[in-house]
Amino acid sequence: MDLSTGSQMIILFFALIIIGVPVAFCLALSSLYAMWQMEFGLDMVADLVIASGSKYTLLAIPFFILAGNIMGISGIAERMITFFRVLVEKLPGNMGLVGTVVCLFWGSVSGSGPASVAAIGPLIIKGMVEEGYSKPFAAGLVSTGAALSLIIPPSIGLVIYGVIAETSISDLFLATIVPGLMLGSLMILILPFSRFYSAEHDDGESISLQAQDKQQPYFSRLCHSFAHAFWGLFTPVLILGGIYGGIFTPTEAAIVASVYAIAVGSLIYRTINLTQLYTAFAHSACSSAVVMIVVAFAGLFGWVIEIDGLVVEYSEILITISEHPQIILFVILAILLVAGMFMDAITIMYITLPIFLPVVRELNIDLTWFGVLLMTALSIGLITPPVGINLFVAANITRCSLGSIAKGVMPFLLIAIFGLCLLVWFPQISLFLL
Repeated sequence: MDLSTGSQMIILFFALIIIGVPVAFCLALSSLYAMWQMEFGLDMVADLVIASGSKYTLLAIPFFILAGNIMGISGIAERMITFFRVLVEKLPGNMGLVGTVVCLFWGSVSGSGPASVAAIGPLIIKGMVEEGYSKPFAAGLVSTGAALSLIIPPSIGLVIYGVIAETSISDLFLATIVPGLMLGSLMILILPFSRFYSAEHDDGESISLQAQDKQQPYFSRLCHSFAHAFWGLFTPVLILGGIYGGIFTPTEAAIVASVYAIAVGSLIYRTINLTQLYTAFAHSACSSAVVMIVVAFAGLFGWVIEIDGLVVEYSEILITISEHPQIILFVILAILLVAGMFMDAITIMYITLPIFLPVVRELNIDLTWFGVLLMTALSIGLITPPVGINLFVAANITRCSLGSIAKGVMPFLLIAIFGLCLLVWFPQISLFLL
């Protein structure tokens, strides 16, 4: 059977992934091979790469990354954890609630699930273990919260989807608020059953709950911790309020978030000096470069798919699977769930959306609703054993085996898949605020 050049390119891409070549180089090498086979001049490559990465909306990516890094070194995470821990201290297993809320918030700012696990995972997991949770269960909660935060606004993934699908990023941000709260609430429902994953199964290690200083009245401590955490808690209010108040666009909101984080860290909390600020800018530049290189070469990859006619070919195959749109939609989501286990969300979107979007439009599926489903499926892929990326990061910081982490994440994985099904069956959950 003769394979088209585009199909050969896709096979080459996955072959390079399997042998461990970085994703950006996989995209570049497979795309260059296809262009050579199709006898396109390689002088087109530079123009196509520049065109892929020069969209104004993509400016949101480096600035949201910068905001997350600055908030990370300014001590905002510790202040937030302290406030939420005081707030729910009278509830049993309160650190599980704290971990869920902080992970969802932090991941949405940082824009990266694995980075969020690495940044705030040690703090949350330590606190949960002190309260009697097992390390694998705590790691499962952190991995899931950081992954599902991809759909919480502001989200870099939603910005990328908005650019590719040419749909309103503001509408996407608004559409993910209720689903994000729902998924977070479903995670919390798992906590009462955590006794089945108690610390006694964690290689015999158990750390008792440390006594907290409760000499002051509860309300006094709550006000004190809130005052310390206020400027961090105000961040989503500033960003989303500014967007929906018509003060600035989502791209401008990323710049505002960066300036705000610098002001809070250097002028209010006074926890950032020039050396730390330089480090934050350097790390943000490196992280942004990685993302934008992937974006640039993924755009080249997508261009070849479109030129070779694979969009029409594969779209027709998807449409003929069933007469029922929901069945086709579940097939698309299943593909995304599997792909999320191996690749980052940005790469997956640039590779699959040129094929999926024509099908979505043909079926008259709302693009905003599909964006919510897309990001939810990709986030679940990050915690799906055996190769969910977040699980590897959690295993590294806890020194637990990958098998035990996979066991700890299982209840969260099942409840997240249930949440995805709810979003498919009830589109109004996503479109309620629009």
